[in-house]
Amino acid sequence: MGLRHGSDPLELSSSVALVIDQETNEVLFSKNDEAVLPIASLTKLMTGLLIAEAGLSMDTPITITRADLDTYKGTGSRLAVGTTLSRGEMMHISLMSSENRAANALGRTYPGGMNKFVQDMNAKARELGMHDTRFVEPTGLSSENKSSARDLATLVSAAYERPMLRDLSTSPGHQLDFGRRTLQYINSNRLIHNPAWNIGLQKTGYISEAGRCLVMQARVAGREVIMVFLDAAGTLSRNQDAERVRRWVEAQTHAQTAIRPQG
Repeated sequence: MGLRHGSDPLELSSSVALVIDQETNEVLFSKNDEAVLPIASLTKLMTGLLIAEAGLSMDTPITITRADLDTYKGTGSRLAVGTTLSRGEMMHISLMSSENRAANALGRTYPGGMNKFVQDMNAKARELGMHDTRFVEPTGLSSENKSSARDLATLVSAAYERPMLRDLSTSPGHQLDFGRRTLQYINSNRLIHNPAWNIGLQKTGYISEAGRCLVMQARVAGREVIMVFLDAAGTLSRNQDAERVRRWVEAQTHAQTAIRPQG
């Protein structure tokens, strides 16, 4: 990626990392936080935010069409053309399991259609002050969807205000029942299943151009923090980076508590 790896005392695998105290906006840790990179499925947080803000019925049935097939990467999906789910279920598996056809269908069925949806994604980014961010589609399969860690921390903060996005993104699993068959979806973020973590909102991402990406809101050592990791090398390394940061924040917080004068 050619990023300069300034000083990184935590020796993270991710090329880009940012950790912010959500309540004070204090930057606790940063590494290349202004670099603008492809963000893969972190895109779906903006997709979810727009749908949540549009006030559309979550009960409306949406059917997967050929328009929802992945023309960028040729990835498959268990949602066959012709599959009908409620908008709420499409939201659920988009945010929890990063289902690309579901996310595309959410944009396609938005009032005004896909072009209006992408326009509104970019308008929302501008409204939030995400000036390094550009979207061309709602899934993140296109490497043209780009952002910086600072902008993504802003997006996480905005998405966290929506209880629906918190609930769906941190759901451990979800089963879709089609009568004769069921599809079991699980959360794409293994840390959700780890009792050491208290995660309020999360999203994973991966395409080859973006590496492994992860954003989270979590409670660590009594602090509400936002973490952003971009361009990690392996599937496990983004989670190992998050674990390293969590232990580091805990150690820092305990050290600060210890030196505070009493009385």
